[in-house]
Amino acid sequence: MRLKDLALRLGGEVTGDPEVEVTRVAPLESAAPGSISFLSSARYRAQLLSCRATALIVGDPSLLAPGTGVPDFSALVVVKDAYVAYARAAAILHPGVVEAPGIHPSAVVHPAARVDPSAHVGPLVSVGEGAVIGARVTLHPHVAVYRGASIGEDSTLHAGVSVREGCRIGRRVIVHNNAVIGADGFGFAKDADGKYVKIPQVGIVEIEDDVEIGALSAVDRASMGVTRIKRGTKLDNFVQIGHSVQVGEDGVICAHVGIAGSTTVGDRVILAGQVGVADHAS
Repeated sequence: MRLKDLALRLGGEVTGDPEVEVTRVAPLESAAPGSISFLSSARYRAQLLSCRATALIVGDPSLLAPGTGVPDFSALVVVKDAYVAYARAAAILHPGVVEAPGIHPSAVVHPAARVDPSAHVGPLVSVGEGAVIGARVTLHPHVAVYRGASIGEDSTLHAGVSVREGCRIGRRVIVHNNAVIGADGFGFAKDADGKYVKIPQVGIVEIEDDVEIGALSAVDRASMGVTRIKRGTKLDNFVQIGHSVQVGEDGVICAHVGIAGSTTVGDRVILAGQVGVADHAS
């Protein structure tokens, strides 16, 4: 792709040669000709000494000013936020594989399920009674969508994901390998003899639009009502969301976080790795 065309899509301005071609993104320290990298902070200028990228995305061109000890680049893309622009450039230059529509012969789809003709249902997928699979959804091998569950358009469920009965996933959601949406919440009552009696978990999980859920994470169904992950929130790998939890919009929940039942987490909250949140907290 010509740099000027990429810059236009990134909302940036080119300084230097706008006609150079870039085909991939690469890290500063190992970028080779034909690639584009990014510099977001003066802390990483030392890595430019081995950088051979054709072009560089920068937010502050003064980081490359003469006298700073860094090599000259034939072309720059100047943007407001170099890291965000890099993310968008990576998506443009490395588009994901679009799976062909259709249902694999080894998949088991209940006659009462509804699968949009544009969806991809991969090998050994199971789609239960009354489930709804929306337009352009991709279900990779061994995904299990239980009865009455629904998957919104343009969502992707990677291999081994389970979406339990009645749970709802919105649009453009990505769920990574072996995550479980809607397993029973951990609810037991101790009787007079000290034995634990299981409390039926009769609620569901709702995952709103543009959420991403990491591998081996679990979002438990509500004891009653709904466990909800709101729009735009991102969950890392090995995250546990307990029953009846409410997580707000545009949050970041990092690896090994556990949130106990009936907790409310607001919008744009960041929970760093291994944070634990007690039940009924806010």
